Amino acid sequence: MSRAALVGSLTARMILEAGAVQYNGAQPFFLSSGWASPVYLDFQRIISFPRMRSTLMDFASETVLQNAGFEQFDAVAGAESAGVPYAAWIAERLSLPLQSVRRRPRGFGAQAQVQGGRFRAGTRVLLVDDVTTDGRTKAALCAALRAAEARVEHVLVMFYYDVFPEARELLGALGIRLHYLATWRDILAEARTSGYFAPDAAADVQRFIDEPARWSLEHGGIAAFPGGTA
Repeated sequence: MSRAALVGSLTARMILEAGAVQYNGAQPFFLSSGWASPVYLDFQRIISFPRMRSTLMDFASETVLQNAGFEQFDAVAGAESAGVPYAAWIAERLSLPLQSVRRRPRGFGAQAQVQGGRFRAGTRVLLVDDVTTDGRTKAALCAALRAAEARVEHVLVMFYYDVFPEARELLGALGIRLHYLATWRDILAEARTSGYFAPDAAADVQRFIDEPARWSLEHGGIAAFPGGTA
């Protein structure tokens, strides 16, 4: 098993052990964009489990160092607000300064979305958040950091839906590489092994992963991307 596969499997196991995954096929969950989903992930529950939290932060730090390089960043920026605690732990492990980036500006100027000090022009920033769905919010946050003269080429999330192919296309077109620990496929594989999902529920989640637009449309959601999501 490759390191990425092992990290995905262990991350999924911890997420399930923390009780962070909910399933409801009859009354689906809706993403902020309007997509319907049979599963919901409350990743913030991980904060309450110190051993899991520490292990995942080790995984995340090692993933970035292995995939991006050891001297590729000058600072870490956490996405407001869910990404800030993870960014703080990652910044500590990488011995880097910490800032945060707001989802919306407060004030005026290029620094209106950045907290924690001004960037020098060309500062290499790693953007950190907990979860991404289609990548659009991450793209907007990277744009805000770039407007503040930061150089942003890497985004780290703890969990990536990996259901909507547009996410990779969008970030790739902007010259941004996405790093993550686990996806819904990892969750589903671990849930089947552990019995976390009943067989019918597992089959339903598989249908969502394979055909998200069709599943969403059949359950009252959208089937194409609007202006943006989380």
